[in-house]
Formats: sequence, C-alpha cells, structure tokens
Amino acid sequence: MTTLIEGKHAGGFLIWEVLRDYTRETVTLASGAGKRAPGTVLGKITTGGKYTALAPAATNGSQNAAGILWGAVDATDADALGVVILRGPAIVNHHEIIWPDGASEAQITAATTALTTIGIILR
Repeated sequence: MTTLIEGKHAGGFLIWEVLRDYTRETVTLASGAGKRAPGTVLGKITTGGKYTALAPAATNGSQNAAGILWGAVDATDADALGVVILRGPAIVNHHEIIWPDGASEAQITAATTALTTIGIILR
C-alpha cells in the first residue's frame, strides 16, 4: 500500500484578505534562505532589502517579522522571487504558519505583534 502525503498549498494558510493586489507583492528571497514552504514567516534584511526566514536571534533585520510567504520558494543556492503577504488587512490561520525551529513563545508573540502592526492578523 502506498501512502500519499499532500504538502502545503500556496496560500493555504490564508483565511481572508482585502484585495490580493494590495496585500501581496513579489519580493526577492536572499540566496541561502533555503527551501521555504507557504506560510513561512519572513524577516527583511536591512541591507539590500531582501527577505529570508524569520531569525529571532539575528541582528540584520531578519529578526523582525515582515510578511508571510505565499507559495513555495527555493533560495538555497541563488536569490529567488517569491510572492509574500506584506500588508493587511489579511487574516491567516495560525495553525498553518511556519515559525523558525526552536522559536520561543516570547519570540512568536513578538513576531505575531509585528505582523499585526502591518495588518496581518493570526486567528
């Protein structure tokens, strides 16, 4: 018997958004960001303005939540374009959001607050 496993779908975490042409933008994920799935919380690197996975211990800007990745992106070996929810109003399913491995409750709370300030609400 073969077991099939369905992965995450682009935007599968989204409950509601006011207007996709307003809430989403195509951005550059920095080389080395790795393979990222839809729903990954991103930070924005201050120098250069590229995005990467949220890194709470960083000091380059990526420690601050700045958006949520819409679809899968592979930025392992080179910069890659990806669609990101950067602003709200938007409501997302908090069970479908991908946080950094080992993120503490305090770090997740801080990131959730940062997303709320840009109009992205987790429910």
